[in-house]
Amino acid sequence: MNKRFETKIGNESLIIETGKYAKQANGSCTVQLGGTLVLVTCVTSKKPREGIDFFPLTVEYQEKTYAAGKIPGGFFKREGRPSQKEILTARLIDRPVRPLFPKGFINEVQVMAIVLSYDGQNDSDILALIGASCALSISSIPFNGPIGAVRVGRINNEFVINPTFSQLDESALDLVVTVTKDGVIMLEGNSSELKEEIIYEAVNFAYKQSKAVIAFIDGIVKECGRKKITPELKEIDPDLQAQVEKLASAELDRINGMNAKEERIETFDILAKEIVSKLVTEDGPHEESDVKKALSKVEKEKVRQLILKDKRRVDGRGFTDVRSISCETGILPRTHGSGLFTRGETQSIAVTTLGTSADEQMIDALKGKAYKSFMLHYNFPPFSVGEVRPVRGPGRREIGHGALAERALKAVMPSNEDFPYTIRLVSDILESNGSSSMATVCAGTLSLMDAGVPIKAPVSGIALGLVKENDKEIILTDIGGVEDHYGDMDFKVAGTKEGVTAIQMDLKIGGISLDLVKKALSQAHDARLVILDEMKSVISKPKESISEYAPKIVVLRINPDKIGELIGPGGKNIKRITAETGATIDIEDDGTVQIGAIDTVACDKAVEAVKRITQGVEVGKIYLGKVKRIMEFGAFCEVLPGKEGLIRISELANKFVKKVEDEVKVGQEFPVKVIEIDPQGRINLSKKQAVDKKEGQDESHHEKHKRLDHKDKGKH
Repeated sequence: MNKRFETKIGNESLIIETGKYAKQANGSCTVQLGGTLVLVTCVTSKKPREGIDFFPLTVEYQEKTYAAGKIPGGFFKREGRPSQKEILTARLIDRPVRPLFPKGFINEVQVMAIVLSYDGQNDSDILALIGASCALSISSIPFNGPIGAVRVGRINNEFVINPTFSQLDESALDLVVTVTKDGVIMLEGNSSELKEEIIYEAVNFAYKQSKAVIAFIDGIVKECGRKKITPELKEIDPDLQAQVEKLASAELDRINGMNAKEERIETFDILAKEIVSKLVTEDGPHEESDVKKALSKVEKEKVRQLILKDKRRVDGRGFTDVRSISCETGILPRTHGSGLFTRGETQSIAVTTLGTSADEQMIDALKGKAYKSFMLHYNFPPFSVGEVRPVRGPGRREIGHGALAERALKAVMPSNEDFPYTIRLVSDILESNGSSSMATVCAGTLSLMDAGVPIKAPVSGIALGLVKENDKEIILTDIGGVEDHYGDMDFKVAGTKEGVTAIQMDLKIGGISLDLVKKALSQAHDARLVILDEMKSVISKPKESISEYAPKIVVLRINPDKIGELIGPGGKNIKRITAETGATIDIEDDGTVQIGAIDTVACDKAVEAVKRITQGVEVGKIYLGKVKRIMEFGAFCEVLPGKEGLIRISELANKFVKKVEDEVKVGQEFPVKVIEIDPQGRINLSKKQAVDKKEGQDESHHEKHKRLDHKDKGKH
């Protein structure tokens, strides 16, 4: 039976309906805010999946173009591979719900969110996240929820819950806060260099609103919830666990005393083979996967107890220590900008490429077409962790890490008006042992400054971890891979000296307190400044000029009424300029003209050509004229494309001229001065007055623009 529930969250009504759609799923509901509506379903397999030691959860998020009253582009006219927004939203749902399933539960679970209606103002990602929480909570699937989530913005120094897209354009903050009954479980967002204190206030503000969402879903569960199934959990045989612990304990203590990651991994693999050979027999009850899982559990306890009881980390560092850092710039000879950042055993090489507006990325999304002039792409090749595996296209992890680093740097990028280039930044991870996304932020900053991109300030990033048991909780600065794997938290913060530009927190436990969030923000701040100092010792500000190998771009402002003249009939003028100079010319409706070319000479020629067309003829100025036709009474000269004037025979020279042909020829070029534009718009020229120009008179139009262009090049 269809049930409808409504509550007020922020300034809008949140509406959840269940029992109407997708009734064969284990759980389903629709979530609506304004005119945006999302259908969310969840389904589980009836039996556990054999032969695995992980929880097989898949989350899919799909945007149907019909939701916004649009037909998809392309040849096939239907939705294709997931967009970046769809991938990031699927991750946004996956990350907070995954830790809330029972340990050892290996039945396949699939959560699907489909945007059915879209109003262009309310983002569907928060609705999909709330819908996943509700669908799982009312379903028969075992789930330790619900969770609550809101987006918080900051406009005019005031926090706003679930801001619309138009409000986000004015907001200094875009932060998604997800909570459980036990505390905060996920953070995801970016800000315009806000102080850590303000970020904490935002989390605190959103926490209360998210709790209201939990209470709302709890009410729905009481009325519509199905009885939870009792899952068959895959657990380790206690006897096997005891045997493995006895065999491995002493050697694991020795391994955890090794500082080098590679040495620890090699020694651990040898230990695993020895224990498997002793405990796995042809007729025995144990399989190799069971032994390795038991060994991993022993290793986890050893690492955690080393931190909690012995107050020592695996690599010997203090809890707030940052690993050794090295930075380099300009390491690649022909790229526009490059940076190499190494922190411990994590290394990123970042390369900046500058392009024109023709290189912008066009995004066709539900809210319409948009263009990106700054793109960051993150790659994680298998050799970075000493592995052999197929190399495919970027996966969800690569997309997510790249998006986080892009948000961190976007806050300091120059406007198109100040720096009219399309910027592509690529980070290739060469080594990885903890937080390669934050290494990407640091390497990216170095690369951008090396390329001469006038960023507002350098950005650094750091990842923190957590080991928590009961009332004991220790935050670890600059976590390594083993601390990330066996710890409870991955807390990433990026920012400038002035404040935070991006934040992301994921947990493996049910939630952490607001006090712990506050402490983590403070600890991250101190570490970020340490890294910033190391970066600034190599390059403290952007280079004054861009690379000689980068394209040269000049932006002109012309009268919008002149756009037609510049383009010419059928694009004749633009085609001619691009053919003669090789430059690209992009024209906006407001009269902005962007000219880009591979070198300064070609760019200058194109600029001069555009100016000659768009700047009208003025009395008293001197132009370079070209003879087009000769008549008995004078010669017609072209002074600008499509603009001709008459030089009467008496104005050809400072002497008597019997025949026009004696003084000029068709096709000849020479300076001419505009002496009159009559009421009918006819232009009268003089060759002799241009030749006789005295010192102090108007300089040549051609020479003047050469001088101005030379000045302009210094600005660009």
